[in-house]
Amino acid sequence: MSETTQTADAQGGFKPKKSVALSGVTAGNTALCTVGKTGNDLHYRGYDILDIAGNCEFEEIAYLLVHEKLPTQAELTAYKTKLKALPACPRT
Repeated sequence: MSETTQTADAQGGFKPKKSVALSGVTAGNTALCTVGKTGNDLHYRGYDILDIAGNCEFEEIAYLLVHEKLPTQAELTAYKTKLKALPACPRT
């Protein structure tokens, strides 16, 4: 059972205090990404998201997540062609 503590805010009311009791506890394992492995970071399939976000297109990241590696130029071109041929998602 989790403990809830409260702290007073500037107006004299109370707000719940964020618990850090589970910090560092593994919630699950996945090959797709790691979070906080070396501090405040995010990695997709071993690539630091800050490195690839500025250098890769959306389709390259999608390919990486699905195929476990970054695509070659030929693979990227074929993947984009495949994606364009798929039906569009309905808009609400």
